[in-house]
Amino acid sequence: MPEKPGGILKHVAQRIRELRDAAGGGMSQEALATALGKTANTISRWETGTYKPALEDLDGLSRFFGVSILEFFPREDAPRNEKLTALLRAASELNDNDVEELRRYAEFRKARNLYGGSKPRPGRKRKNV
Repeated sequence: MPEKPGGILKHVAQRIRELRDAAGGGMSQEALATALGKTANTISRWETGTYKPALEDLDGLSRFFGVSILEFFPREDAPRNEKLTALLRAASELNDNDVEELRRYAEFRKARNLYGGSKPRPGRKRKNV
C-alpha cells in the first residue's frame, strides 16, 4: 500500500530532526540553518511538518549530513530487474567519482518520484549572497 503524502511529510520531518539531534551530540536549529543558508524558523517548520522542504533542500540536507537522500523516505524493497542489472554492469566500468555521482543522481530521481515531483514553490525567490 503506498504511503499517504502526509505520511511522507511526517517521516521527512522526523528524519531531519533525528539527523540534526545526532550530529555532533546535538546540533541546534540555528546552526543547521546557518550551514544551509536558511532561517531557524524554516528548519523548525520542516521538523514539525508545517513546511514541506523542496527536493533540493533535502539534497542539501543529505549532503550536509553525509547520508543518502533516500534516508528521508520510508524504506521499500524493490526486486532486481534487467534494467537494473544493465545499469550495474555499466557502472562497474566507471571511476569512483562517476559512480558516486550516478548514485546521487539515481537517488535524487527516486526521491523526486516518492516526494511528488519537483514543482516550483510559491513565494519570493531567495537571492544568493
